[in-house]
Amino acid sequence: MLSSIKQVGENISRELSRAWENLKVGWHELLTRSNDALTHFKHNKNEKDYLPSSFPSWSLLAGEVEETSKDILVRLEVPGLEKENLHLTIDGNLLYITGEKHIECESFDSTYHVMERAYGTFQRVIPLPRNVDTDKTEADYKNGVLKIRLPKITSGAIKTISVS
Repeated sequence: MLSSIKQVGENISRELSRAWENLKVGWHELLTRSNDALTHFKHNKNEKDYLPSSFPSWSLLAGEVEETSKDILVRLEVPGLEKENLHLTIDGNLLYITGEKHIECESFDSTYHVMERAYGTFQRVIPLPRNVDTDKTEADYKNGVLKIRLPKITSGAIKTISVS
C-alpha cells in the first residue's frame, strides 16, 4: 500500500512537471514571437462611463510581414472592426495602423461573466524591411484580416565603383 501511494505521488509530480514545462514554453513563445502583437486599447471617454475597470485594455493583434520579389505584404488580424475605423500611415520604413473598436453589448445593465476582448482606440507600428512606394500601396479588409500590399522601391542597377 505504501508503494502505491508513493507511485501516485511520483505520477502527480511527473504530471505537474510536464504541465509546468508546457506553460513555460507557451509563455516563452508568446513573449518572443508575439510581443509586438500585444496592443494597448485606450477606452473612449463615452464608453468609460459604463465599462467596468476590469474590462481588458490590452489585446493581441497578430500579424505577418512577408516579402516577395516585388512587394512587402502585411497581414494583421483586427476582428470586430469596420474598415472605416482603420487608418494607415507610412512614415519612412514604419507602417502605423490606428483604429477604433466599439463595444457591442446588448444592454448597459447586464453582467459579463467572461470579458477577453478589448475596446477603444489603438495604434500598432510595424517596421518595414525595405523602402516602399507609398503612392502604389493598396489595403483590403476582409474576414477580420487587414491586408496591405506595399510595392518595394527598386533601386537603380547595381554599379561597381572602383577605388582610386
